[in-house]
Order: sequence, then structure tokens, then C-alpha cells
Amino acid sequence: MTPPKTVLITGCSDDGIGYGLATTFQQQGYHVFATARNPSKMTKLQNLPNTTLLTLDVTDQSQVQAAVTAVESHTGETLDILVNNAGRNHFMPFLDEDLETTKALYEINVWGPVRVTKAFVPLLIRASGVVTFVTSIAGYVNVPFMGTYSGSKRALELMADALRLELSPFHVRVLCIVTGGVRTRGQTYFGDFKLPEDSLYKPIEGMIAAQARGEDGVGRMDLMAFCGSVVSQIVNGETGRYWEGNNAEQTKNGISAVSNPVMDDMLVRLTGLDKL
Repeated sequence: MTPPKTVLITGCSDDGIGYGLATTFQQQGYHVFATARNPSKMTKLQNLPNTTLLTLDVTDQSQVQAAVTAVESHTGETLDILVNNAGRNHFMPFLDEDLETTKALYEINVWGPVRVTKAFVPLLIRASGVVTFVTSIAGYVNVPFMGTYSGSKRALELMADALRLELSPFHVRVLCIVTGGVRTRGQTYFGDFKLPEDSLYKPIEGMIAAQARGEDGVGRMDLMAFCGSVVSQIVNGETGRYWEGNNAEQTKNGISAVSNPVMDDMLVRLTGLDKL
């Protein structure tokens, strides 16, 4: 009997994209290595067959190596699919950024996936596997108050696109999931959002906080519908970029079609900057 194919996914806390991808792969017969910085937040994956839960903070090299060892002991030193999903959202005006906070953000969103990918590439090469990066349409749209986050996701995508060519001689595919709006718990992190007291943007703090919490009137795609579409693309051989989620296709089509002044005017009004 042929053993099931394997997938390791980072950032699998309950009701997030990683959780949805883990569930979808498991339903399709894969053995899933679901990881999170805090395994107690993966309660909905605990009792699934063919699912191994691992502790993995993508900023911790020792935990990354421990995850590699765990996969090797189970599979005989191969891995079919790696999904770099773990990341942190972030909202803050550029002038109000704390540099140590932004360094920590890039450590998670950029260097974490680099660290994990470097560690698992030998296993992926043996399997002629796939590396997937979950990126964001934010990397293509200059949304006010999201500049630092958007920069981290675009930086990762550009690195991944170079990696796609660098791994092609070794028969490893690289795919970026350019993600639009998806209904997850991601917005719950901003319930206590506040600006510094001396912020130039204090008069519209409420509007910025509402944007961070997802209370902006923008629609979001159903999580499991998103994950079903993404998994089918990974399994069926997609490479390069796959755009999915609310406003993803519109963003893709609008990169060259929408003039900067039109887009700028819309974003200024949507984020409350016109009030200043």
C-alpha cells in the first residue's frame, strides 16, 4: 500500500487559513503536519486521523530543526508539500511605528518562511515537492496604515518568485497564494488598538481601529471555500502566483488597469484621511 503524501503547514491555529488548509488536505488523504507556536490553539485538529501536531515558532531555529526531525522520522526523509502560512497582521501609521515592533514583524513574516523553507528543502527535493507561500493582495495596494505589513508580504513574494527559478533544476515547484479577504480570526487581535497620544492621526483613530478589526464593510470569502480552491491549485500543479479571496482578482486585474490617482483617491476616502 502506498503511504499517503505529506504536507507541513505553519500557523494552524483554530479557524485561521492554516487550520482550513490542514483540514482540507486531511480530507483529501494527506498526512498533515500541522504546526503552531502554541499547540493549545490547534484544538480543532487534535483528533483528526493522519494529523500530527507540532510546536513550531518560525522565528526559532531549534524548533524548526525539531520539526524537520519529526517529519523525517515519519516519512523517511521526504516531504511532498510545505505551506508557509504563519504570519502576523499589522496596522499602524508609518510615522507611529515602533522600530523594534516592525523588526519583530519582519522576523515572522519574512525571515520565518525563509528559515523554514531552507530547513525543509532537502526533504522537498527528494519528493520533487512543492513550496507554497501565503502572501497578500496588500503587497500590491498602498493601503494607508498597512505599509509595513504590506511591505513584508511583498518582500516575501519577490523572494519566493526568485526561489521558483532557483529550485526549478531540482524539480521543486514554488507557488504564492496572493490572498484577498478571507473570514478568519485574524481581526480579533486588534480589539485594543490604540495610536500613540502624539499621533498626527489621533482624530481618526476610531476609523483606523475599525479597519484593523475588519469593520470596514469589505466582504470576505468563506474560509473553507478559499482553502478548497487553494489546495486544488497546489495539488494540480500550479506554480508562480494564484490569486484567491475577496478582491484578489480585482487587484490582479487592476495592477495596470487602474491609474494611481484614481486608486489613491479611493483609498484616502476609505481610510478616513480625507477627514484630516
